[in-house]
Amino acid sequence: MVATIRTSSDTEDRSRGLPRRLPREERERQMLDAAHALFAERGFAETTMDDVAAAAGITKPLLYNYFGNKERLYLACMAPAGEALVATVLDAVASTSNAADALDSGLRAFFAFLAADRAAWRVLFDETLPAGGEVARSVGEYRERITELVGQALLAQLPAARRRKATIEVEALSIAVLGAAEALGRWWLRSDAIPSEQAAEMMIETLGPGLRNRAAAPAAPRQPAAEVIG
Repeated sequence: MVATIRTSSDTEDRSRGLPRRLPREERERQMLDAAHALFAERGFAETTMDDVAAAAGITKPLLYNYFGNKERLYLACMAPAGEALVATVLDAVASTSNAADALDSGLRAFFAFLAADRAAWRVLFDETLPAGGEVARSVGEYRERITELVGQALLAQLPAARRRKATIEVEALSIAVLGAAEALGRWWLRSDAIPSEQAAEMMIETLGPGLRNRAAAPAAPRQPAAEVIG
């Protein structure tokens, strides 16, 4: 259960008998902390602006005055999580020297982020988000950025002569890897059955050999079209 967030604004100025007025930045942080906790615990669909206002100890009109609607409030909560995950994966793959190492480092970083900040991961990969609109577009952009990071890291490890032809294949593999990592991450959060490091290694051991084989294999010659005999 998310507790109501109490700040110094809840105490009264004894000399005036009135609540202390919080600076805008501090008040905004108070609202975001309450909203982030609720979105992580209940999901976007089950969290209302009434819930957030009550948890933050403010009025709903004040919450709307700051953020406009629930979608914008969610985006304000999601953005730090999305940027942190992108930076984490980018740092991990930047120093690798081959495609397989890029995959290994990226997956380890992904699951380390999940384990270090479960609430941030739940907000970013919330299964109750709407399928369309501003929220869906923004979440999709973060997924695309992560996919591009992984794809670029994989392409950079291939011989220059093979990169152009491998672009589509690498893009497809990157999307598949991210989808598998998300699915395994959700299972891990629900079950907590194994350490997050073990979950990462399980994916690496499953996907790594195939990626190493594809990276090492020479490009297959294009087969001529078969003649049609009438």
